[in-house]
Amino acid sequence: MPDSPGFALFLLTSLVLLVVPGPAVLYIVARSIDEGWTSGVVSALGIALGSVGLVVAAAFGISALIEASPIAFDIVRYLGAAYLIYLGVRTWRARDSGGMSVVRPTATHGRAFREGIVVNFLNPKTAVFFIAFLPQFVDPAGSVRTQFVTLGLIFVAMGVVTDTAYALLASAAAARLHASTRFPRVRRIAVAIVYVGLGVLAALAHPV
Repeated sequence: MPDSPGFALFLLTSLVLLVVPGPAVLYIVARSIDEGWTSGVVSALGIALGSVGLVVAAAFGISALIEASPIAFDIVRYLGAAYLIYLGVRTWRARDSGGMSVVRPTATHGRAFREGIVVNFLNPKTAVFFIAFLPQFVDPAGSVRTQFVTLGLIFVAMGVVTDTAYALLASAAAARLHASTRFPRVRRIAVAIVYVGLGVLAALAHPV
């Protein structure tokens, strides 16, 4: 595991990334607005389970890579940093979209849960994000697979808390969110800053 300052940085960075609305949050918000907070919370749990699957899959891939070549691990770290910066630049340049109505049909809670899993687990960008983000805080001298899974599960658990909060807030403030014209722009700028900042931090960090 990373040392105390490194772990604190991981928690802080994770919290910032989770609080800033991303695609999964927008999905949960849309579900909460259309179908109520319970559907939003159930969708958040489904997304979390999908994330767990992606974390485990990515952990085994990264572990095999580090066992084969420490140099390859560094390459993944730097490619991950570049990808995060690319996400930030692309997000910054993207046009604002008011498309909050991602979900319209009313669904049962079971269906909302299953669709949450599918939405996250089958999204390749989510898997690539974990591969790009988590290695920045892994100590290659330790058990890479254990660290990757542990950090990933902590990230997912934090995500359940923040996503649930968004579901409750969205349901309570549905009318205001629908009427807001500034929300998409604020989201876009905040996400871009976070991604670019994390990518630069990863690129400038000294090797462990």
